[in-house]
Amino acid sequence: MSDFPLDPSKSDHHSENFDFKLLLLKIARMWYVFVLSVLITVVIAVMFNKYAKPIYEVRSTVLIQEPKKGGLGDLSSVLGFSYGNSQQNLQNEIGMLNSESLIKKAIQNIDWRVSYFSRVDFVHEELYKNSPVVVVIDSTHFQPIGLKFNIVILDKTKYSIEAEEEKARLYLYSTNDFALENEEPMEVDRIDFKGTFTFGEWNTHDNFRFKLFLNPKMDSRKYFDKPMYFFFNDLEGQVPFFRDYTVEPINRDASILQIKARGANVKKIGDFLNSLVNSYITLGLERKNQIATKTIEFIDRELVGIRDSLTMAESQLVNFRKSNQIVKIDFEAQQVFSYLNELDKQLAELKIKDRYYKYLKDYVMGRSEVGDIVAPSGFGIEDPLLSQMLNELGRLYSERSTVLLTSTKKNPVVGQLDSQINTVKANLLETIGNLIRTSAISTEEVINKADVLTKKISTLPENQRKLLSFEREFNLNNNLFTFLLQRRAEAQITKASNLPDNYIIDVAKLTPQPPIYPKKGLNLLIGFLIGLAIPAVYIYAMELYGHRVASRSDLERYSKFPSIGYVLHTPENSRLVAYSAPKSIIAESFRTLRTNLLLLSKENDKQVVLVTSDLVGAGKSFIASNLAITYAQFGKKTLLLGFDLRKPKLFQDFGISNRTGITTFLNGKCDFNEAISPTSIPDLYLAPAGPIPPNPLVLIYSDKTEEFFRLAKAQFDYVIVDTPPVGLMTDAVLLLKYADYSLYVVRQGVTNKDALANITSDLVKQGVSNMYTLMNDVKYSEGGYTYGYGYSYSMGYGYGFDPEEDEYEDDFMEEDMSERKV
Repeated sequence: MSDFPLDPSKSDHHSENFDFKLLLLKIARMWYVFVLSVLITVVIAVMFNKYAKPIYEVRSTVLIQEPKKGGLGDLSSVLGFSYGNSQQNLQNEIGMLNSESLIKKAIQNIDWRVSYFSRVDFVHEELYKNSPVVVVIDSTHFQPIGLKFNIVILDKTKYSIEAEEEKARLYLYSTNDFALENEEPMEVDRIDFKGTFTFGEWNTHDNFRFKLFLNPKMDSRKYFDKPMYFFFNDLEGQVPFFRDYTVEPINRDASILQIKARGANVKKIGDFLNSLVNSYITLGLERKNQIATKTIEFIDRELVGIRDSLTMAESQLVNFRKSNQIVKIDFEAQQVFSYLNELDKQLAELKIKDRYYKYLKDYVMGRSEVGDIVAPSGFGIEDPLLSQMLNELGRLYSERSTVLLTSTKKNPVVGQLDSQINTVKANLLETIGNLIRTSAISTEEVINKADVLTKKISTLPENQRKLLSFEREFNLNNNLFTFLLQRRAEAQITKASNLPDNYIIDVAKLTPQPPIYPKKGLNLLIGFLIGLAIPAVYIYAMELYGHRVASRSDLERYSKFPSIGYVLHTPENSRLVAYSAPKSIIAESFRTLRTNLLLLSKENDKQVVLVTSDLVGAGKSFIASNLAITYAQFGKKTLLLGFDLRKPKLFQDFGISNRTGITTFLNGKCDFNEAISPTSIPDLYLAPAGPIPPNPLVLIYSDKTEEFFRLAKAQFDYVIVDTPPVGLMTDAVLLLKYADYSLYVVRQGVTNKDALANITSDLVKQGVSNMYTLMNDVKYSEGGYTYGYGYSYSMGYGYGFDPEEDEYEDDFMEEDMSERKV
């Protein structure tokens, strides 16, 4: 008997190498499953490509650049006010492009109020700027938001319409806001509306009012009798829909921003993206022109009063000259008057500055921003401290606005900026107060100088004094008017020459582009790969984690004993297939098993072979019976023992009485020869179990069992022992010591892997070393029988059962034992 290296301490049966060759063989045998799986998954991918709503991506790029300093194009250099645009920050501009206020501006420049859809099968396609009908809204009437109006164009004059909704909120487009009731959006409980109408006719309801027209740019005939629908949108509700875009620099060092938007309709998202960028550029230019615009507005307000005063002074001067016929004054008076005229110019400028200081004080005290403040240099005020404070205040307000784009007023950063703003405003108001006092002192000095000169004029004749007074009043108002007109012209030139700091490089294309989703080619490839993967993963999982033994690799992985071979699945009805079909392939597999057992002990002519299994149903009795038949066919006297004393059935297969047998011998009720019976098969004898005893284990444990085996070995060449399952009873364990070799029958697809591992491990620990596993009921696959040994019996090998042949040829397949040896 050969020695087999067993390692009882090795309990991790999952650590054995996986038999990938067997896996590939199984995959090859199940090719039709792969074909079917691939066909199904590819069809699913095709249907997905057909019915999935395509998503497109459009792009636009914007250059963000620092404003140029100097020249008429730069408002800061002309008016001396440089906060805001001069310190543009790329992240601030990205925040501006992502702001909700800018999104709303962009939405209002496109067709957003009504959404039109066509419906074909399961596909709903939006007809943006491509609808055969156009809805005209009564903006002064409520409209239900989200209510689906189903329409069918009947002909060129009529259409049917139907709408039904349990709840709907009412919206007023004249204010772009929901109708309110008790400060809550007004809702209607139910709307149920249907009818047939004429195009151009008002559809009037308590909760909506609109009319439909056919689109003259569309061929409406192809939409006749086809389902369509439309619904009304609210401005706030459109913001999340259009917010699916990203703004990011094209690379780390560039100041060019790329804006990418995604959506199901190229024209709609392209229009929105272009509107967004144009609104952003326009907003930037408006911010840049804000100072000049406010300067012009301030000057215009001041010019109204000065113009009236100038007109009155001019009228008085002309009337006095006409009535007194005085054309000019003498030389000395003329010199005094010239000097007074210069003082009046100074006084006019001081008055303008004083008015600006008071305006600036009121503005800072009453406003929470400085975005539209009038620059001090616009009125000739060159105070560096004042300009610095205004710049600092503008910077703080700009930072605060940037933080609020992505945060709330509760943010600690906003609180810190508010504290800094209050400090700067306090300092600014103190500086303005000092400037007002300084201006008052300067004004008083100029007035005093003018009073001294006025006293000199008092010596002149009365008519010349009055003339000088009228001319002085006229010149003072004229100087004020001229000064303001000059500053207004400078601001207008600056505003007209301003260009946006940022400009569009690429506009969003509105032409159809390949969708980014779904990717049809990739989906087909994924479907094909998934179709291959599903059955492959299933086979692999069943091979690796299945609970039932299915292959030779499972035996090697889970069993502690070597394998001696396998028995094929039999299509025969007879349980004694080795006798009823001696030339069948299954009979040949039993002869191969007999040969393998004989080769294990060439020096010993006699053998006792015990057959057991883990549980009922593995086929141990079937194996024992047919193995005994093959030994008998070998021409050797063979005894088959039915030691399954609890559930005897061998006697039925051979048609022998069970009244006497092993139990009657063990009980001492008969001798050895009376316990055995010849069968109809030459050289084969059967010792049936006999009547079922109440204590089978006690009988097997008695000395009579040893005597029975001694007599059997003395009279027979080969003894085959059928025992109870070793996994259920200990009977088989007690009988192992009488066997030269033991066969542990494992049925393919039935035997549990963990049970096999646990039972064989326990047997090894008990010192069992002469046991071998035998795979039973191995299924036939096209091209041959196989269970992973690397060889198979081909159907065309020459073995088979022909009932018309009388001769029986006893062929033995003495295969290379190197294939089986463990």
